[in-house]
Amino acid sequence: MGEVEEQQQPGHGPLAGFTVGVTAARRADELGALLGRRGALVVHAPALRIVPLADDSELLAATEEIVGRAPDIVIATTAIGFRGWLEAAAGWGRGEALLDRLRQAEVLARGPKVKGAIRATGLTERWSPSSESMAEVLDRLLEQGVAGRRVAVQLHGEPLSGFVDTLRAAGAEVVPVPVYRWLPPEDPGPLDRLLDITVARGLDALTFTSAPAAASLLSRAAERGLLAELLAALAHDVLPACVGPVTAVPLEEHGVATVQPERFRLGPLVQVLCRELPGRARTLPVAGHRVQLRGHAVLVDDDLRPLPPAGTALLRALARHPGRVVSRADLLRALPGTGHDEHAVESAMTRLRTALGHPELIRTAAERGYLLALDPTPDAKHTDD
Repeated sequence: MGEVEEQQQPGHGPLAGFTVGVTAARRADELGALLGRRGALVVHAPALRIVPLADDSELLAATEEIVGRAPDIVIATTAIGFRGWLEAAAGWGRGEALLDRLRQAEVLARGPKVKGAIRATGLTERWSPSSESMAEVLDRLLEQGVAGRRVAVQLHGEPLSGFVDTLRAAGAEVVPVPVYRWLPPEDPGPLDRLLDITVARGLDALTFTSAPAAASLLSRAAERGLLAELLAALAHDVLPACVGPVTAVPLEEHGVATVQPERFRLGPLVQVLCRELPGRARTLPVAGHRVQLRGHAVLVDDDLRPLPPAGTALLRALARHPGRVVSRADLLRALPGTGHDEHAVESAMTRLRTALGHPELIRTAAERGYLLALDPTPDAKHTDD
């Protein structure tokens, strides 16, 4: 996709009113559809592009090396990569020879998808980790012992240098098989716009499905002088959600805590957001109603009310001091733009009350400003966020 894309599915799902960013290059449509069906507004900009290596000399050299001498162990890490490797070998006229060598080896599959790709070729994997983790694969190999053994590792867009170095230190002869590479997007415009939206807190969550995508976003932010702002947004206001622990590594190296599903799949990733985002949304008892503030909307009881940007800014400013008067001057500073006329506050407030559908939620304090009509409760805490 070459543009920042937004899509909103009708209906009132658990993610209604929230805006979620998608950085994926591959399967972005699938992830966007899953989010949209649950009500999210989806903003997509690929943080990288996949470059197949069917004509790459490194892949050809690795294939010839394996055809020349069969490995003892083959580690298949991704279904798309494993299939791509065999397709490239077939294009070079080495497909059957490569399969013959793989039949002689102990084939390990990182997860169920690559296991299916292996079996589709007529091969059978010897073992697959329940965690789908390369760390578990490494633990098994080191426990069995790899000294003097020849190990082919199908890479998945990144070098896996720590994994390979550990095997070599344990005495293995390692043949890396680079099937494709991750590179920055050819057009950085959509990614830059996603960055701008993120640092402006225009997202409620930002999703990552690969470590290279996270690394690419961080790298682009650094190039633009926005890294500190991006890290601050991800630390406090925009929820970073990763499909698994490997994907989270570049973010965690910068001190960013992430949320992850127990199963490293797109569906469970979306379910994490369905639980986390509503759970993080602030809910207040206002004028006899239950008001929950979501990213670009508000739930009044169970009624989802979309808000314009100015209305969202005003409501958040009032919610920082529930039950207290917020001056027109302070509300003017909260409005998008750099206006100086307090009449802009009155106009935006009129539109906000209309959008809420319950004008009584916001009271006017004559000559002073406005306040959320917070219901009195014994344990009400009138403190700033």
